[in-house]
Amino acid sequence: MLECGGVLLVTVILSAALVFLIELIARGSWQHTVDFFSQPFRPGWTTVVLFALLLIGFDALFGRRHISLLFIAPIALLLAAIGNQKISYLGDPLYPTDFLYSRQIMELAPLLIRERPGTAAAILAGGALSIFLLVTAWRYWRRVRPPIRWRMRAARLAVVLPALAFFVSIMDFATFSWTRDRLQIIPIMWDQKENYASNGFAIAFALNVPMAKVLAPPAYSDDVLDAIEPGSTGVSMPEEKPDIIVVMSESFWDPTQLPKTTITPDPMPHVRAVRSGSVFSPEFGGMTANVEFEALTGFSNAFLPYGSIPYQQYVRGAVPSLASFFRAEGYETTAMHPFEGWFWNREHVYDAFGFDRFLSIEKLPPMRSRGPLVSDDSLTDEIIRRADAAERPFFTFAVSLQGHGPYEPNRYTDPSVKVESVASYWTGKSIQTYAESIADADRSFQRLIDWAQKRERHTVLVFFGDHLPPLNQAYTETGFMAGPVPDRREEAAKLAQHRETPLVVWSNKNGPMKDIGSISPSLIPLKLFQAAGIEHPYYTGFLGRVDAEYDVIERHVLIAPTGATQDWSQQKLVDPLINDFRLLQYDAMFGKQRTTPRFFPNLPKPTGV
Repeated sequence: MLECGGVLLVTVILSAALVFLIELIARGSWQHTVDFFSQPFRPGWTTVVLFALLLIGFDALFGRRHISLLFIAPIALLLAAIGNQKISYLGDPLYPTDFLYSRQIMELAPLLIRERPGTAAAILAGGALSIFLLVTAWRYWRRVRPPIRWRMRAARLAVVLPALAFFVSIMDFATFSWTRDRLQIIPIMWDQKENYASNGFAIAFALNVPMAKVLAPPAYSDDVLDAIEPGSTGVSMPEEKPDIIVVMSESFWDPTQLPKTTITPDPMPHVRAVRSGSVFSPEFGGMTANVEFEALTGFSNAFLPYGSIPYQQYVRGAVPSLASFFRAEGYETTAMHPFEGWFWNREHVYDAFGFDRFLSIEKLPPMRSRGPLVSDDSLTDEIIRRADAAERPFFTFAVSLQGHGPYEPNRYTDPSVKVESVASYWTGKSIQTYAESIADADRSFQRLIDWAQKRERHTVLVFFGDHLPPLNQAYTETGFMAGPVPDRREEAAKLAQHRETPLVVWSNKNGPMKDIGSISPSLIPLKLFQAAGIEHPYYTGFLGRVDAEYDVIERHVLIAPTGATQDWSQQKLVDPLINDFRLLQYDAMFGKQRTTPRFFPNLPKPTGV
């Protein structure tokens, strides 16, 4: 019995040391880590008990005392390190669903290696050495330590497995748990930074496992759905159906906004001349697919679990979109992106959205590169070539690639812009690489305008950036931000400064639409339809009502012409219009599609892209 008590004490000590290291790596702060364990309203010691149970259970499975540390510790510490890097670059913690797109992270690894070859080499060498040491330690421990008797292994599992099963059962944040509350585990799913800070890396990560489950809004019922009115008219198209081209330009933003930085010549004179307003992006530095989701569907990420990626988690069947509408109206509908089709699950998503075809790099003709990535100029050539060959009205949605980070110094051998900045030499060179990408995107868009101006057919162009670029040190060294990423819960004015990207809505009949202001991507379909002279029950009817009251619908803030409402989703009373917005989206994506025939009439079935 005394021996068992000694083993248990050692296990608890090892667990406490491991949890402390996990938090220290994830937080990157000794003081914050000490605070996590010293404050009684935080579940630091609950996490220690949880890891002790895991160590005991895996020791029983592997048959040696304390050998599980060689299995559990490397995985947990690696996840903490990845989480630390993600929050440094993108401002969000590590979520379980991030591993759904781990393949695309590996695909971008060559760019990361090119930017920091020394760091990449050190990581590879350290990884190889760590694996060697772990294998050696594992073999040594198996050889020198006596096996645990089968009776003791069974007894350990008999205690540990029910305890772990009970812990799993209380981790569904959507339901109240008295035990979870007593253990000081308080899910803060609307603010994931605080969730990870308060509950610790391990428990917050576990709390996010069920986030793929989207619960029906409390008011989701047939009577409530039937009471939501579509627009006053049905679908109405102009006699001459306009051609539509939407370009989502990767990380397109105005770099002249960087303080104490001069860029000559102006890298975006053409977009600046016809700019209609701004897109208030729901993301910063990445997560392009979430911006794309809003722009193509007219739905909002604000009504989905924090940290979720609808392209990866929720698009499993047909979803109403601009593509499905235009295909129902006899248009050729094409999506284009000069990268692999699996990226962001686009092959499946574009089929579910109703595109006739998706032209990824595998299906496009040979494309010219500028630097390491396919050029915006080459993508524009392909858009124009296919438009000229089209026999029917067309809707084309193109996502560029050239402007993707990281922005390694001297990416371009023949830059057309010069940068003078207070930033350090290499950071200034990174700013120059980014500014050159913007200049290329700006020239490519002007080519598209020049081409459209010569057409007789009514042609509508929409151009916007998906989010600000991940410029990291450029933001801090110039004083644009205090850190490399902004706080998601900033006041509205600051949030706008860190989220707004240029938006152009232009037609060859009327020129640029003006004074749009700053809008969420979910309102882009409304502006597009207004420029094209199209009426629709949802895209102009319902979204028109939303636009009359709100400019921005974001998870933490609603912005109206009269002011901003912070933390609106945590209030007991939510504007009925916003609640209707949430109900319509849930019904179309997850519910019974009761409202779909009224708001999205004549939806075609996906055909396979």
